[in-house]
Amino acid sequence: MKLPLFQIDAFASRVFQGNPAAVCPLESWLPEATMQSIAAENNLAETAFFVGAGGHYEIRWFTPVQEIDLCGHATLASAHVVFETLEPARTAVRFESKGGLLRVEREADLLALDFPALPAAPIAAPGLAAALGQPPRDVLGARDLLAVYESEDEVRALAPDMAGLAMLDAFGVIASAPGRSSDFVSRFFAPRVGIPEDPATGSSHCTLIPYWANRLGKTKLFALQLSRRGGEFHCELRGERVRIAGRAVRYLEGTIEF
Repeated sequence: MKLPLFQIDAFASRVFQGNPAAVCPLESWLPEATMQSIAAENNLAETAFFVGAGGHYEIRWFTPVQEIDLCGHATLASAHVVFETLEPARTAVRFESKGGLLRVEREADLLALDFPALPAAPIAAPGLAAALGQPPRDVLGARDLLAVYESEDEVRALAPDMAGLAMLDAFGVIASAPGRSSDFVSRFFAPRVGIPEDPATGSSHCTLIPYWANRLGKTKLFALQLSRRGGEFHCELRGERVRIAGRAVRYLEGTIEF
């Protein structure tokens, strides 16, 4: 069997930045075990598979170790493949997912995700401060734990104990603080699902945007992710939805054979 494969750097202005995602457009669904094996072979944070046409697709995402229910950067990457290769005349695409209906629109040189807002509430998280190595100012929880720090420098300096983070009862852990050249900064850790530190995470901004919009008193925000590769996010709170916009660039196109 031969399958098309794209690797796209999402939330990036050029290659070698942002978050690399593998994208596999399919004519019909493969067995789940096969998709998981492909994701493990790719060994990227996410591999996206989608089926459909005419701007309406079903999408699924796999880390190297398991399927997940919401992923921003691989959805952005999938939309890039649709807009640049499969349906170049289209300006909007819809993806049906386990996380609900997701939309992506072209906005000049940006691709804008329409995702659900996942606001966090204060929560006790025993073991979080020890695993992060530095106690946060506040801890909140939604799908992910959100550890809020006073400064960008504190977030940059974190050197977490990944084994300790993997023991926490959460999909992932977000560390965030006010930014110097942005409204806020973040880092994202999800060793529990095979992603020690994610370079640029769309889904974490479903929680970050409501938090910072409320704290800063503004609905439009610019954010940076402080990974080695970095990530840029143009954000907006829209009630129960969030807009997460960024750029994407193709790194490679090839064929999977098995």
